[in-house]
Amino acid sequence: MANENSRDPTTPKPQSIPLAKIHDLPGIPLVRQPDKSYGGLVTSIQSGGVKEPVILRLREDGEYQLVTGYRRKRACELAGLETMPVIVRDLDTDTATIFMVDSNLQREKVLPSEKALAYKMKLDAMKRQGQRRDLTSSPVGTKLGTRSNQELADQSPDSKTQIHRYICLTNLVPELLDMVDNTVLKEKGTLQMALRPAVELSYLPENEQNALLEVMEGEDCTPSHAQAIKIRDFSEKGKLNPDVILSIM
Repeated sequence: MANENSRDPTTPKPQSIPLAKIHDLPGIPLVRQPDKSYGGLVTSIQSGGVKEPVILRLREDGEYQLVTGYRRKRACELAGLETMPVIVRDLDTDTATIFMVDSNLQREKVLPSEKALAYKMKLDAMKRQGQRRDLTSSPVGTKLGTRSNQELADQSPDSKTQIHRYICLTNLVPELLDMVDNTVLKEKGTLQMALRPAVELSYLPENEQNALLEVMEGEDCTPSHAQAIKIRDFSEKGKLNPDVILSIM
């Protein structure tokens, strides 16, 4: 990952700030990892300190919001530190959101749910900054030709079509979204669902998603892409019910 503090030659000098004064950005999508996953980083900080300052923005109350460096902050807490090196930047909320998303999408392992919420947050921020977008297109991206979506794709590791698919996931009920994450986590005994069928199911209203969830848990299976397309088709025709779902599955 590139040094996030070297991108701007006008970056202020690092300073030390108490951890108690550093707060998360509202609505941050990144999933908190279990403390045991921080072992190596905690050891490194205990022996050599924090090698790269985190990025903060100043709040109106004089305290700070964390823009980048969530893992480093948590590792500092686990290491028993009271302060950490930071760089405070003059960022409005939308710019801070975009900066946070860009930084964290460069992580080696990003869950589908994290990407989904991150991309949605960034597009919303871009819209507020006056850039155009079109989120009404189909999953294959036939209408995703607007300049803002292409700019987002150019700045991201995913294509504009794939970005749209991820954003669709934000319409899933949490239990179905967890199944998409499970394809990455690969924990034993969990149901796993691929991205493409999950995108089709994201068009179902919440009550139909919950009905589908009951069938999936009862049958201990998730739909294929072709099955998900059938389920969505029955939903759009107003003919989807638990019996239909069961017959398709």
